[in-house]
Amino acid sequence: MDVQTQNRTSMDSLQSRIRDIQEATRGVTAQYGRAYILECIKEDRFPDELWAKLGEFGLLGLSIPEEYGGSGGGVLEITVLNEALALAGVPTLFLVVTGLGRVPIVRNGTPEQIRKYVTPTCTGEKKMCFAITEPNAGTNSFAMNTLATPNGKGGWTLKGQKVFISGARDADFMLVVARTTRASEVKNRTEGMSLFVLDMNTPGIKLQQLNIQVETAERQYMVFFDDVELPADALIGEAGKGAKLMFEGLNSERLLAAGAALGMGDYALAKAVAYSKERKPFGKPIGSYQALQHRMAMAKAQIEAARLMTYTAAERFDAGEDAGAHANMAKLLGSEAAVAAVEAALQTHGGYGFDRDYDVVTLWPMLRLLKIAPINNEMLLNYIGEHVLGLPKSY
Repeated sequence: MDVQTQNRTSMDSLQSRIRDIQEATRGVTAQYGRAYILECIKEDRFPDELWAKLGEFGLLGLSIPEEYGGSGGGVLEITVLNEALALAGVPTLFLVVTGLGRVPIVRNGTPEQIRKYVTPTCTGEKKMCFAITEPNAGTNSFAMNTLATPNGKGGWTLKGQKVFISGARDADFMLVVARTTRASEVKNRTEGMSLFVLDMNTPGIKLQQLNIQVETAERQYMVFFDDVELPADALIGEAGKGAKLMFEGLNSERLLAAGAALGMGDYALAKAVAYSKERKPFGKPIGSYQALQHRMAMAKAQIEAARLMTYTAAERFDAGEDAGAHANMAKLLGSEAAVAAVEAALQTHGGYGFDRDYDVVTLWPMLRLLKIAPINNEMLLNYIGEHVLGLPKSY
């Protein structure tokens, strides 16, 4: 088989996997669509029925090897899932934090740890969230103060706090990034960081809900660790060497966030297109007005370009290549495209865009948030400037 034939076969296989995931996801969202998720948001409850159905269809097991109860594939497949859910108006931050939280465990944990912490998440029996950001450190995660110290019994004692932790109330496990050596005591800032998996029923964990105005079923929390005792098997990989593991998870997080942006961007754009074909204040559809048509066309072009970057980055990640630059570009382009799409939808709907019953303004907070979280776009530009273009560090 020549190289061209191999490449074509590989591409056909990839497209087939993507179509299968999209079709399976539509089977779920046909039952639990936009109206369902808005009801969950209103009632402040986790979308348990949706989550269970995703597990039943094997979709939660994407990216996890079959030997550990998963459905196989990699970050590409679960990114496609996240995009497909968002395309149906059912974005879930929990899939982002679950997807990123499992990556370091699968890649660096023992078989026993994978079976204990990851396998139950493939069916939806257990849920996992992720905790890295701190009130004082913010984007500078290396300056975190949360500390884990040996407890003299083979395990660890965790003390500190985290903020903006999505879904902490509904999680069974939490992957926590903590220092095992204080930042002031290491020569290189990447040293002395470790990853731990916490059982959320462990004594000493306290949650404080934040008043974040974003239309998602997952709430955001401040999390306090007051001398939380952890067993030895809570540590993933080697103590003090967790920075590399952390970035493995964060790169996958960028891609999952990009997937959500792409799906929600297309969802918002579809609403704009449909409305612009029906609205005729001057006798002809407003979709024929170039002022609106060009805005929507540009947003679509941006979404498609971001999709190509996202899928390329995910393929690189799954192939074990350095995907940092591509993952950062994917999240940057995806979030910018999504905001352009929802802005087009708001402008097209005019005053009705701000009527919650039209479900357009409800999309804006989450899509605008994606330019800030899980990492702000300014830091992504800094990364590209420094690590891709070779420019002097700017901060």
